Amino acid sequence: MLDAFSDAVPERLELVDYWPDFEKNFWETGAPGFWKLERQQVFKEPFEPSWVAFAAGDWDGAIRIIHEKRDDFSRYYQRIAEQGFINRRVRIVEKPISPYLQWELHLLALRHEFGGLTRVVDVAEVAPYEKRGPLPEIYTLGTAVMYEAVYDEDGVLAAANRFTDKALIIECQQFIERLYESGEPLDEFMARCVVHLDPPTGP
Repeated sequence: MLDAFSDAVPERLELVDYWPDFEKNFWETGAPGFWKLERQQVFKEPFEPSWVAFAAGDWDGAIRIIHEKRDDFSRYYQRIAEQGFINRRVRIVEKPISPYLQWELHLLALRHEFGGLTRVVDVAEVAPYEKRGPLPEIYTLGTAVMYEAVYDEDGVLAAANRFTDKALIIECQQFIERLYESGEPLDEFMARCVVHLDPPTGP
């Protein structure tokens, strides 16, 4: 990963402080927009009803709940467009695709449809950047703030690290953007690698 990130000292935010901080800063995002890097292949999202259905073995129910978000996502991404900033995500993918990731890609596909564009990058492409370990889960909001999601041993979001060094944020944003430019649009990846998969049997 970028040496500057590895050497940076963030401010740790517990979830009770992180959520309002993120919400405020997200809607104040300026150029070059919101850029997110997702690396881990397995998470747990116990507060997401669709994930709960998936974890219980109800794949059809999980997909149905995702598509029930259509109106909410339409309004959400319309608001982002009205605020004047873009929303982009890089999703690193290892094969075989994990059950969790198979579920998440369906959720991201709906976001993608409404303007939260995602591109997929194969894990082999980021190997040169992972000499010290896997890439972090980071997201930049303009050049004002960057967060790193921190997960517990079960893969549940536990806290966030906040960075406000502008030079560091720009460097990380540009790194994510370069990966994005090299990636495959999510809708094309879904058609090629995901939609034909059998439903996963569990998380």
